[in-house]
Amino acid sequence: MNRTATKERSTSESTIKVSIDLDGTGRSNISTGVGFYDHMLTALSKHSLIDIDIQASGDVHIDGHHVVEDTAIVLGQALREALGDKSGIRRYGDALVPLDEALAQCVVDVAGRPYVVCDGEPDGQVYALIGGSGVPYAGSMTYHVVESLALNAGLCVHLKLISGRDPHHIVEAQFKALARALRTAVEPDARQQGAIPSTKGAL
Repeated sequence: MNRTATKERSTSESTIKVSIDLDGTGRSNISTGVGFYDHMLTALSKHSLIDIDIQASGDVHIDGHHVVEDTAIVLGQALREALGDKSGIRRYGDALVPLDEALAQCVVDVAGRPYVVCDGEPDGQVYALIGGSGVPYAGSMTYHVVESLALNAGLCVHLKLISGRDPHHIVEAQFKALARALRTAVEPDARQQGAIPSTKGAL
């Protein structure tokens, strides 16, 4: 089964092209114009074992918001297409991932019914600007990324920050927890014998 997809989206704010292979090895080629976001998407690929190629550009002279969110939208669309009818997958995945003082937990259900709960961040996280020279990544964007990804992929995602102080560590723990949960949820389960993992017979 070929679980790959390529999706493109172009608006007055951004131009995005995403290619993925769910049965990859975690190889990535990421360029969004927002350096820290590239770093997080690279981590998402590495720890989910999903090969991801993303080429994105947009109005980063305003800020990174549009490119960051729009990239997540297209990545979600690619995930939905690559999953096909979801036959034979595990469907559920969960992960608890630390990064120094930060600890994040993520649970994913490839349910076909999108829903997102993203909580636990300290109040100041939404105001954090993360990154070196160039366009910073806003701490407020993590929720938007998870929501945009989930809504377009048909995922139910619960992402909870259990502890954390450093904004960089918080976001990285969140992305890695999402990656590890997603890795388990989308991988084939030999015991399913190709069946769709739902009593309804469809996801």
